[in-house]
Amino acid sequence: MNQEPLPAALAAYAGAGRHDTPYELLAEREDGTVVRCGDVVAKAHAGDSDRAGLAVRMRIAADEALAGVLLAPLRPEVGFLGGRPVSLWPYGVPVDPERPGDAPWEAAGRLLAALHQVPVHRLPGPVPPMRGPAKLARALRRLDRATAPDRVTAPDRAGGRGPTGGGAAPAAAASAAPAAASATADGAAPAVGGPAGVRGAAGARTGPALVPGPAEGRPAGDLVRAAARTLPAWVRGEAPAPRGGALCHGDLHLGQLVRGPGPDGGWRLIDVDDLGIGTPAWDLARPAAWYAAGLLDTGTWVTFLDSYRAAGGPAAGPPGSDPWPELDLAARALTVQTAALALAKSVENHRRLDDVERLMVESCARIASLPPDLEAHAPS
Repeated sequence: MNQEPLPAALAAYAGAGRHDTPYELLAEREDGTVVRCGDVVAKAHAGDSDRAGLAVRMRIAADEALAGVLLAPLRPEVGFLGGRPVSLWPYGVPVDPERPGDAPWEAAGRLLAALHQVPVHRLPGPVPPMRGPAKLARALRRLDRATAPDRVTAPDRAGGRGPTGGGAAPAAAASAAPAAASATADGAAPAVGGPAGVRGAAGARTGPALVPGPAEGRPAGDLVRAAARTLPAWVRGEAPAPRGGALCHGDLHLGQLVRGPGPDGGWRLIDVDDLGIGTPAWDLARPAAWYAAGLLDTGTWVTFLDSYRAAGGPAAGPPGSDPWPELDLAARALTVQTAALALAKSVENHRRLDDVERLMVESCARIASLPPDLEAHAPS
């Protein structure tokens, strides 16, 4: 007997066993398959998920302390389908990637601030660690597999000018990247640190194996790994994170916000796979990195940052202060993660890096020139 495809099996699960339940496939990736059946969304989580940790994360999402912050599941219990953990959620309307001007940055800042201030000791436990560093480690392993000697292709000889420095990526890429990220699993967009001087370098020859600017002629995979080596071991997922912290989302991008059901239709955070105790700066790192790279305009960044601070968020310093001492380390970590994923995907799919992806790798080239940050401390 042929095994039922996972999306159809998920639809049947959401439809209380009806195998003719109509569905819409929302995502199908190695880390999760998601289908919509009317007002119900069913997700099959990664087969190698930490099942005990996921069970706690589901109970946290259902807890009253997170009402109005996280979208609550339809059931707090984790189910299983074909050996994979499964969860059920109400459908929420996502951010429209075709209307980047309507992206809810103010709401994102407010929701993150509320999340970071939830009293952890009152939550169902034991609360697992936030999985941001684990995702970085996973991205680096994927890069290693993709750029192994038997997989690396010759550099593209066709040329083509890459993005210019100072965050001056091509206008189309700059305007589209944050909105497009809302439709991707990785939220991939260029990321660079702010005050560490890692912005800006003229671009020239580009391709899947070489990058422009200060990295001219160096294999891109080596540059990303060199940038990773400047990060503390805990950031790379190679050592325990410093004790303490706050409840964090772990993978914040625009695709993780939806308008919840009910009369208020307010914005909610979704996707609890990486939720846990950790460094709250990690949740601000991606928009901070987009801003530093020139992919998020100043007005939008200020809206997001001011909203987070006004709501009491602890990760970016007080209003009016320089946020970069708190955000720089996490922003560099997200640079490495997104560059590693971009490069791995370009090799796996036998395509050139696009302008946005080149900017990520360029950023790693500049990060790689910085002295290693070996201290174990975490930003607040």
